Amino acid sequence: MVAMIGHQDAEKAFLEAWQGGRLHHAWLLAGPQGMGKGSFAERAARFLVTHGAGGERGAAALDDRGDDAAARLVDAGNHPEIIRLTRQPKDKGKDLARNITIDQIRGMIRRLYLSLSLGDWRVIIVDAVDDLENDGANALLKTLEEPPAKTLFLLVSHSPGRLLPTIRSRCRILRFQPVDRDVMLPWLHGLRPMLDIGDARAIVAASGGVPGKALALIDSDVAAMEKKLLAIAASGDPENRLREALAREVGGTANRARLELVIDIVPGLLAALARERRIEEIAPVVAQWDRVQRTVRDAIRGSYDGTMVGFEIGNCLAELAPRSSQSAR
Repeated sequence: MVAMIGHQDAEKAFLEAWQGGRLHHAWLLAGPQGMGKGSFAERAARFLVTHGAGGERGAAALDDRGDDAAARLVDAGNHPEIIRLTRQPKDKGKDLARNITIDQIRGMIRRLYLSLSLGDWRVIIVDAVDDLENDGANALLKTLEEPPAKTLFLLVSHSPGRLLPTIRSRCRILRFQPVDRDVMLPWLHGLRPMLDIGDARAIVAASGGVPGKALALIDSDVAAMEKKLLAIAASGDPENRLREALAREVGGTANRARLELVIDIVPGLLAALARERRIEEIAPVVAQWDRVQRTVRDAIRGSYDGTMVGFEIGNCLAELAPRSSQSAR
C-alpha cells in the first residue's frame, strides 16, 4: 500500500480518542475522493483489532503492529471482526453495482449481534457511505442510533453534504483536506524519483492537492499533453488531426484521469498565452477560457463525454491560432 499524506491530523485525533478511552462509535471520514480515506479506514480497523480495548499509552501510530496473530489475519484479509461494505460486481460481469444494497446492510446488522470471536472490537467499514441505497441509509441510521458495544463504524464519504443529516449527526467527523503543493511535490518525487521535475510540478498542480489523483496522473505524460495542446493553439490544427488525437486520448472511462489533467492544465496554458499578447489581444483568450469552463460545466451536468469535451477544448485552443494559421483551414 502506497503511503498517503494528509492523514496526520486525523490519525492524531483517532489515537487520542482511543488512548483516552473515549472512542466514538462512528467516524465519518470526509474529503475529496483520492485523499486516501479508505486506506485510513483500513489502517484504523487494523489498529483496533490488533490492540487492546483502549486507554493504552504504548501505541504511537496507527501502523504499530500490535498482536501478531491478529495482524497476520488482517494482512491475509481474513480477520473475522472487520466487515467491509462496498459496491459489489454485477452478476457475471466486471462492472460494479450502482449502490451498496439494503441486503448488504441487513447482512451486516445480523453479524453485529453475534458474539465477538476474536479481540475486543468489531469494525465496519462502509466505502463509500455515499453509495448506500435510501433504504440502506435508513437501516444504517437505526444501527448508528443504537450501536452494539465495542462496535466501531468507519464511514468513508466523498460528498458528506449529500448524506442524511441524521447520519452525520451520529458521527464524529474527520476531515481530509487537500495537501499543500510544497508538501505534495517532495512526496511525489520520493515515490517517483525518476519523474521529470517539470512533469512533477504539473501533476501536483493538476491534482489540486489530492494525492490519489496525483498518482493516477503520473502515467498521463504531462509534457506530451501540454505540447499537443500548445501545437493546436499555434497551428489552428487545420486538418483536425491533433484535436481528433486529443479526443481519443481523453475519451472513455479508462482515460478519465487524463481528461481531468487536460481540464486542469488548460487554464494555465491560456493564462500563459494571454501574458504573451498585447493588452488589446487578450480578449479572445478570455473568451475561450469562458468557453472551456462552460464546456466542462455542461459535461459534468450531462453524460461527461470525454471525447466530446476533449475535442471542444481543442476547438477553443484552435481559435487562438494566429490569423495566418486560421486562414489555412
